[in-house]
Amino acid sequence: MERTSGTRAGEAAAGAIPEARIRFMDGAGEAGTTTPDTMRQDTETFRVLFVCTGNICRSAMAERLALAALGPGSPIVVSSAGSRARAGLPMAERAREVLSRLGGDPEGFASRPLTAGAVAGADLVLAASSEHRAAAVALQPGAAARAFTIAEFGALARAVPPDRVLRQVDPVGRARVLLEEAGALRGLVRVDQPDIPDPYGGRRRAYRQAARRIADSLAVPIRLLTQG
Repeated sequence: MERTSGTRAGEAAAGAIPEARIRFMDGAGEAGTTTPDTMRQDTETFRVLFVCTGNICRSAMAERLALAALGPGSPIVVSSAGSRARAGLPMAERAREVLSRLGGDPEGFASRPLTAGAVAGADLVLAASSEHRAAAVALQPGAAARAFTIAEFGALARAVPPDRVLRQVDPVGRARVLLEEAGALRGLVRVDQPDIPDPYGGRRRAYRQAARRIADSLAVPIRLLTQG
């Protein structure tokens, strides 16, 4: 399990949070800032929430890998949270190292706890494991149809005929179609390893393996969303 001990992210680093993360936090915020119905009525963005335990390894790497792949100004807005996270912790050091080598930017990252508001505000919830998916759905049962593990969603996306997604011009339209198509394939496509093991406290190899599985799982979905 990812532990949540460590030093707090410095205030100066907060200014380095990428634009997409800031837009997610301003739009969804904490539970009670905006009603869930209002959050999910936004048709100009598509919000993706990554979930793990401490929000300092797997979901943190997934968030920043997705940000790097989507590019600045994308209407696909990503964030992350942890089912047992403490607020304000930096990414684990080895996660930072591995992420940087894969082209992601760990600067300015700060962990946050998973809340019902965060789940309600997400169009798509991608969890590191089935346990984390269950934790998200427990907070918002209505999110069950749009909650997957990261590896599961990647496998389902690979089975979706690309033309069904690419006929949509804008990324948000593509994301909504991809979610619908992937959901329709749930239970029909075999996913051998739906969970990504927790690397926390392990060797660098464990972090590399986790990051690589995350990147591989996100490759097809992101390509479908960004392909010109």
